Amino acid sequence: MFVPCRPTNDSQPGDDSYELVLAVYDATDAFPKNELYGLTSQTRRAAFSIVANIAEGSAKRGGREFARYLDIALGSLTELEVALRLARDREYMTPEHWAKVEGLCNHAGILTWRLYRAVRNRGQDP
Repeated sequence: MFVPCRPTNDSQPGDDSYELVLAVYDATDAFPKNELYGLTSQTRRAAFSIVANIAEGSAKRGGREFARYLDIALGSLTELEVALRLARDREYMTPEHWAKVEGLCNHAGILTWRLYRAVRNRGQDP
């Protein structure tokens, strides 16, 4: 049975990462068709992996497991940054799309890193 997550008004890493995924999908819609199974797919998978790992980790039982999933999300953020830079340098993205996803990526990275540190330093459930 699906149990919905508790709504919140606070900015959370998962919320910002979800906004990043949406922006990445918008930006990659303009990538060349010959990149559909290459850079387009890899960029989208990396973006989705961020939010998916945050969500899955938050449902785990304990801070150590949650920190492990946040660590994976941080790795996916780095992978996404590389893919986006490549897309920018290949001129697959408009300057507007680049500015938007870069800002969202940086913000999601800051929030995720802070949460990761807090969970690891606390050594208990978040």
